[in-house]
Amino acid sequence: MDDGYGIESPGRHAHAPYRRPPRYLVIIEEAGSVLARLFLDTREQVAEVDAGTEEVAQMIRGRVPANGAGGSEWDAALRGHSAAERAAAQVYTLDV
Repeated sequence: MDDGYGIESPGRHAHAPYRRPPRYLVIIEEAGSVLARLFLDTREQVAEVDAGTEEVAQMIRGRVPANGAGGSEWDAALRGHSAAERAAAQVYTLDV
């Protein structure tokens, strides 16, 4: 008889590298709603939430955004947005 009392023991923990923290937070309008998108330093999107959430307000508190995401470094990341939406976007650089 084992000491599990009929309950299976959890499996071994898989040691995997941690996900990198986001570097940029872009607040951009899309189809009438304002979104906050989180990107890695490689401009790969890792999350998207409503920009009105409390978490977004906490992340940007005390930070000054760069106005516009019209640079070529944002072309692939924001390819679904118009030039006007990208020009009006606010780009925050987050601490890593």
